[in-house]
Amino acid sequence: MFWVYILRCADGSYYTGHTDNLEMRIGQHQAGECAGYTVTRRPLKLVWSQDCPTREEALSAERQIKGWSRKKKDAMMRGDWEEVSHLAQSKSAHPSTGSGRTDLLLSSPKQSRWDSD
Repeated sequence: MFWVYILRCADGSYYTGHTDNLEMRIGQHQAGECAGYTVTRRPLKLVWSQDCPTREEALSAERQIKGWSRKKKDAMMRGDWEEVSHLAQSKSAHPSTGSGRTDLLLSSPKQSRWDSD
């Protein structure tokens, strides 16, 4: 099993990653053992995660989410797929580096965990 996840950093920004051991990876981020974006933005809070059957699917979802706007990420974490779709359609008004596709993610809320605060 693999995971794609979103952390909320101390500065309010989001970090998206993927792993095959979610608890261990969150611990590594919290301890500053993951060089890069999160090391200077601790403490961190896991705000969303979703399991994926393969590493390739988790990596694909990570890359897709990283290209999304904050509004689109927030809608996904709320499980508001109608808003995610709406924001994908309005992509031409606010282009991003992401594909704008929502069909690559598993959309079942039963497979997701998120923290609403």
